[in-house]
Amino acid sequence: MELSLRFDFTDLRLFLHVTQTGSITRGAERAHLALASASARIRGMEELLGVALLKRGRRGVEPTGAGRSLLDHARIVLQQIETMRGDLGAYSRGLKGSVRILANTSALSEHLPALLATFLAANPAIDIDLEDRESPAIGAAIAAGDADIGIGSQAALVPGLESHPFRIDRLVLVVPTGHRLAGRRQTGFAELLDLDFVGLPRGTALDEHLAMQAARLGRALRLRVRVNSLDTVCTMVAAGAGVGIVPEATALRHRRALPLATLRLTEAWSIRELAVYVRDSRRLAKPARRLFEALSEASATSARSGVRRQLPRE
Repeated sequence: MELSLRFDFTDLRLFLHVTQTGSITRGAERAHLALASASARIRGMEELLGVALLKRGRRGVEPTGAGRSLLDHARIVLQQIETMRGDLGAYSRGLKGSVRILANTSALSEHLPALLATFLAANPAIDIDLEDRESPAIGAAIAAGDADIGIGSQAALVPGLESHPFRIDRLVLVVPTGHRLAGRRQTGFAELLDLDFVGLPRGTALDEHLAMQAARLGRALRLRVRVNSLDTVCTMVAAGAGVGIVPEATALRHRRALPLATLRLTEAWSIRELAVYVRDSRRLAKPARRLFEALSEASATSARSGVRRQLPRE
C-alpha cells in the first residue's frame, strides 16, 4: 500500500495512455508530456515496484502481467477521481471535464458532427476525445474502461454493457451516373469484388468492416486509391476513379450535387442499428452523463421525426 502512494495521477494517466496506444511516444503525446519525461516516469514506476510493467518490442509496447494489474487499478482510481470531480463540479458554475468517445466510421462522419458541435457550444467547459474504431473493438474498450461512451453496431455489444438505440445505418454502393450498374436498385457484394474501389485509410472502422466481408468470400477489395474521408470517396467516385461503399446518408447528401447513383446492398450486414454503449449510465461522471443524456435526447427526437426507421425484415 505504501508503494502505491508514491504514484501520482500523472503517472497513472500516462500508463493508461501508453497501454491504450501501444507506444510510449503516443502515450506521452496524449498525456501532454515530453518523451524523455514520460520514459523516466515509466522507469521510475518499474524501479519503485521492482518489476517490469511493459514488454518493449519493435512494434511498440504491451503490458506485462504486473502491468495489466496496475492498469486495472489505474482505471478504477482515475474513474473515481473523474466521478468525484464531476460531482463536485455540480456545485460550481459549470461542468469541467473530458469525455472519451469511440465511434465507428458511419457514426463519426454522418451522425455525430452536428450533434457534438451543438453539445460543445452548450457546454464550453467539457472537452471531447473522439476516436474511430471498429464496432467489436468499441465494445471491448468500453467494457475495459478505456472510454466513457461507445457508438457502434450491434457487434459492439458484450456482456455487462448497456445498449441504447441511436440510429439506423445503411451502407450503399455509389457509382458514377454513367456506370454499367447505375440503372440498378441493388446489388450483391460478391458481384462487386472485380471492380476498382475508392476506399478509406487502413485501420478505419469502415475499411476494416469491408475487408472482413470480402475475406469471408475468400477475396480482397481492389482498392485503386485510399482517401481520408467519406466526402472525398464520393467526389472521387463521381470523377470516375472507381466505386465506393459509404453510409446512405453520405450518398444522399452528395447525390444532390454530384453525378452519382446509389445501389443498396442485398447483404444483411449492410444494414446496422447503431447504439450508444456504456458500462453503467447511472455511474457516469457528470460530463459523460451530460453527453449521454444529449445523445439519448437526439435519438428520441430523430425517432419522433422518422429518421430512425425500423430495420427491414430479412
